[in-house]
Amino acid sequence: MPNLRFIHGFHAVLARLRHKPASVREIFIDAARQDSRVRDLLKLAEASGCRVVPVDAARLDGMSGAEARHQGVVARVEADARPVFLDDVLDTLEEPAFLLVLDGIQDPHNLGACLRVADGAGAHAVIAPKDRAVGLTQTAIKAASGAAETMPYITVTNLARTLRELKERGIWVVGADGGAKESLYAAKWPNAVAWVLGAEGDGLRRLTRETCDQCVAIPMTGAVQSLNVSVAAGVCLFEARRRMIQKS
Repeated sequence: MPNLRFIHGFHAVLARLRHKPASVREIFIDAARQDSRVRDLLKLAEASGCRVVPVDAARLDGMSGAEARHQGVVARVEADARPVFLDDVLDTLEEPAFLLVLDGIQDPHNLGACLRVADGAGAHAVIAPKDRAVGLTQTAIKAASGAAETMPYITVTNLARTLRELKERGIWVVGADGGAKESLYAAKWPNAVAWVLGAEGDGLRRLTRETCDQCVAIPMTGAVQSLNVSVAAGVCLFEARRRMIQKS
């Protein structure tokens, strides 16, 4: 029998219904909500043959956790058979690897936003350390707006060692570092690339930075000195994607 878990929020539930409708066992809706957003969700659930159960808000709170903003919708779904090891992803690729590596992100909203950026840019996986990082919490899943359902999220015990293993596979490791002398827009890198971004405020750890093949900085021309990690990830990944499109 498959393992089941709860997901919550309209984006996460709709994404699961659209991409993996057979995995949605049932949807719980706040009985007090009758707006157009709920009606659209009900239509999609009906088309997918998914059972919908009206409940009160207190029951939804219990399913999703008191601190979660479930927006009046929670779904019970089959837990994904996610890749457990990075090799599970890399060994199946038929194109140059395109990866996002997160060095110790602590904020679940930032992790969710990074997953969303990685999905939008067409990355193959997001890699993060098991320790000193937030992990894929319900808050991160909701912030990902559906990307947590589609983007492989691989946790590793030793990030520096993983970066060295990527390099052994011919994957170029580029760190985004505000102190780097080379500009993102002037730098060059091969198609097979892993972009490494550091934690909020602290940036890349020393060992992580030293393990990178190259470090680049996003040029800042205004008053602020740095960007939110998910914004910086978006700038780097979409610049890399732009170049891939040009080359092809």
